[in-house]
Amino acid sequence: MKKNMGSADKTIRIIIALAVFALYYFNVIGGTLAYVLMALAAIFVLTSLVSFCPLYTLFGISTCKTK
Repeated sequence: MKKNMGSADKTIRIIIALAVFALYYFNVIGGTLAYVLMALAAIFVLTSLVSFCPLYTLFGISTCKTK
């Protein structure tokens, strides 16, 4: 897998995931919406850790700086 995510993109995804986790922890969101958002947050964290987003590949997007 070729990296296609830059550091700013990874940081934004981590912040969004933390916000979703906090909303769930403080019972602001619940039910089906909470499960959907938690799954999305987990995907954001996973893609941030590996610096690769499969959707970016489909659309030809790369936020990674080229050397």
